[in-house]
Parts: sequence; C-alpha cells; structure tokens
Amino acid sequence: MLRDVCPPRACPLHNFAVRKMRRNRKKKNELFALFFMLIFLSGFFTGRFYAHTFEPIEKIREKTVKVYVPLEKKHYNTSSIYLLAINSEGKGEAIPLTIEVRPGTGKVLANIDNLLFWIDTQESIQIARDWAARIAGRDPSTFDVIYTIDTNASVVGGPSAGAAFVIATIAALKNVTLNNSVLITGTIQRDGSIGEVGGIYEKGEAAKEVGASTFLVPKGQGTEIKFIPVERCTNIRPGFTFCEIEYKKKKINISEKIGIRVAEVGNITEAVRYFFGDFA
Repeated sequence: MLRDVCPPRACPLHNFAVRKMRRNRKKKNELFALFFMLIFLSGFFTGRFYAHTFEPIEKIREKTVKVYVPLEKKHYNTSSIYLLAINSEGKGEAIPLTIEVRPGTGKVLANIDNLLFWIDTQESIQIARDWAARIAGRDPSTFDVIYTIDTNASVVGGPSAGAAFVIATIAALKNVTLNNSVLITGTIQRDGSIGEVGGIYEKGEAAKEVGASTFLVPKGQGTEIKFIPVERCTNIRPGFTFCEIEYKKKKINISEKIGIRVAEVGNITEAVRYFFGDFA
C-alpha cells in the first residue's frame, strides 16, 4: 500500500489528495454561503415589496373606525297657546304654554314651575296627549312631547287647562298654526268631553287682556251665577235701626259683562273646529 511506501507528508500522492479534499470543502462552504445569502436577499426584498403594497393592520383598523355615517335629519314641531288660570290672589291670568313634538318612544315631559296641584296637571297632560294623537291620526308611541309653562306667579294648576293642552298638542302634531284669537278653558275627560271649571268670569277677563275675541267654555258655563249682597235696614224704634245683609242670586252673561264672545263646547271635537276649522 501507499502508506507503506512513503511517509504521509512526504508522499506526493497523499499531498495531492489532501489538497483536492480541501478545495472541495472550500467550494461547498462557498455554495452554502451563497445559498444563505440568496435566501436572505429574497426575504429582504419580498418584505420591502409587501410593505409598500399593503398598509399595516393597525392603519387599516384605524381607517375602518373613522367611517362616518350621516344621521337622519330630525324634525321638531312646536306650538304655543295661553293657558287661563286663577292665581293666588283670585284673579285671572293668561300663562304662555309651549309644546314641542319630536320623534321618540311615547315620553311625556313637562317643564313646569310654581304650579300647585301638579299631580292633577300631570294626569291632564297624559289624557291630552292621547286625545291629540287620536285626532291628528298619530301613534303616540312614535313621538315625545315636551310641555313648557313659563310663569313667575303661584298659579293654581289642576286639570282646568286640559282642553288647551289638547289643542296645542294637535297644532304641533299637524304642524299647523293656531288661531290666536280663540282661547279655551275646561278639563279634558277620558271620553273626550270637556268638564266644568271654576273662575270663568276671571279667566274671560284674562283672555280679553291678551287679545282673544272668542272664549270657549264648557257646556252650561256661558253664564255665571253670582251672589250679590243686598243690605236691608228696618227702624225698630226711634234711635234704633236693624240691618241685615241678604245675598241674592244673579245670573251674569259673561259675554255681555266682559265684552268678549263666549261659546260653549261639550267635547274636544267641537273645540277643534274653532281653532282649525274642519281639517280634523
């Protein structure tokens, strides 16, 4: 064998084999290095390409959030009327009422200060809303109503403004203008009838003061009974006189006494015609 002929380092054939083996190993190392370099460059340029072509997920999410959808335009109808009431001094007073109707779910909201008998007033508002919706042909569960009464006086509230609540709510629902020359007093009952109230004469005076020419009152209250004091004196004997005061009933025609037209109405349908004609 060759190993027996010459020493490993001195033998030419051995040296040639070693050099060839080293060259082959070097070529393999260069090929591996070139292969890994190609993989690195391929990944690098591929990443640059996708980075310029597609946006990061965070930016895509951000743009998705910032899409604005136009909201449906809301319409708000309003109306106003004077409520006729009796203040704490027993005098008639005209109080401005404003009603706003907006799309909603059937809420009835009230902004009312300085009124007594608030529970009665609240019940009247509920009944008034329902009757106004019926006359106007609207579903009460599709809108909200806001009632605002602005007064600085301690006015006695109660149900006497119920009919006026109905009229003003109808005007807002139908988006029509009220006849400002007409004012009304009276309760609103669940069957649609207009019930009796007190202080007709004083309320009529207040209606005239704010420019009304027609004053609507409940049936049978176009005239009012007043008790007029009459003093009678009798001479019992010289130097002695006996006097007594007798109260006599006197029917007062409110229209003639105040100088304003007074019309009696039995239900809310009759009252509607004075304010709007026969549209309802």
